[in-house]
Amino acid sequence: MRLNVSHRTTYHYDAPASRVIQVLRLTPRNHDGQYVARWRIDVSADCRLDQHEDAFGNITHAFAAEGPLPELTVLVEGEIETRDAQGVVRHAVERFPPSLFLRETQLTSCDDAISEFADATRQSAGPGALDLLHALLSRLNGAMEYDADSTHAAASAAEAFAAKRGIVQDLAHVFIAASRSLAIPARYVRGYFFRGDEAAAPDPGHAWVEAFVPDLGWVAFDVVNGICATEAHARVAVGLDYLGAAPVRGMRYGGGGETLAVDIHIDQAWRQGQN
Repeated sequence: MRLNVSHRTTYHYDAPASRVIQVLRLTPRNHDGQYVARWRIDVSADCRLDQHEDAFGNITHAFAAEGPLPELTVLVEGEIETRDAQGVVRHAVERFPPSLFLRETQLTSCDDAISEFADATRQSAGPGALDLLHALLSRLNGAMEYDADSTHAAASAAEAFAAKRGIVQDLAHVFIAASRSLAIPARYVRGYFFRGDEAAAPDPGHAWVEAFVPDLGWVAFDVVNGICATEAHARVAVGLDYLGAAPVRGMRYGGGGETLAVDIHIDQAWRQGQN
């Protein structure tokens, strides 16, 4: 599948900001089943993009824009070729052993309720780690409801699981917390997902989880959709939780309050060619 991606992030400031510094994790990498055919980042302000790699091997771009800035727009556009690898992620950049991804964070902390849910899943699942993860995927997809307006990215796994609903970050964090409580390394993945609905509203972005299975490697589980990752998924960044893979992080000086608008459109290249 050839996916065209357009991802626009716009900040409107109540008063012009005097300076804005940002780090972007908006550039995907090649791995088995994913090839980046073209990709570009444009910033509305006059600045230089400096490319680096973070600790997890994500491609990052940093910039500092001088004001006055009444607004700032970051536009990402590109094309990614994907192939269905049945959720298995091979030949990605790996900087750490899987055991690092057993580390708990504030957003993925496991409380008694999640631990009990994970233990109950273990009792009903098959003997292998892969069977257990599929069972956890199915049970969480049924137990929690995706709700785009329910929380925000700073909610913890425990808070989201107690509410039994959440945004994509919440469901991913709960899956990670449950997996780690079962001694299965798991990490947060941010990327794009092609829904295939021409009438669909602009995409708010997507997230899923990769869990490590011995003798198989990292396997991607999409809790919101209850499936392993397919050719409709384009992987961009990974981390211990949302904060480690966030598309944009930074700070500004001045500007008072701000309004953020994110507009993401994903389509197949051949469909755009027919329009």
